[in-house]
Amino acid sequence: MPRHDVRPGKLTAGFFLALTGVLYLGDAGGAWKTPWFIAFPLVIAGLCLAGAVAFLNHAIRGHRVSRRANGQGGPEAGGVGEPGGPERATGKPGRKAEDIRPPDAGVQG
Repeated sequence: MPRHDVRPGKLTAGFFLALTGVLYLGDAGGAWKTPWFIAFPLVIAGLCLAGAVAFLNHAIRGHRVSRRANGQGGPEAGGVGEPGGPERATGKPGRKAEDIRPPDAGVQG
């Protein structure tokens, strides 16, 4: 199974949104009474906390993730290939900048 990056900011936001949903689900089922305005502070606090957690995650681990996204580090680090290769010029592996024709290059006018 391929590994994936852990995103604690998204986990935190999802937790607070799920908590808000569970509170209103319990209210709809008659288990307890939930005031109508409780969703606003829960969602806003959850999103603010998720932003802070995501910022800390980027501050602690961000340099490792951004290195993989740039294609550095080779295939074992999740990179695309050699930095500065053809995929860097065009964004697609195997195509060079010289092979790309402008949209109006074939039109004689």
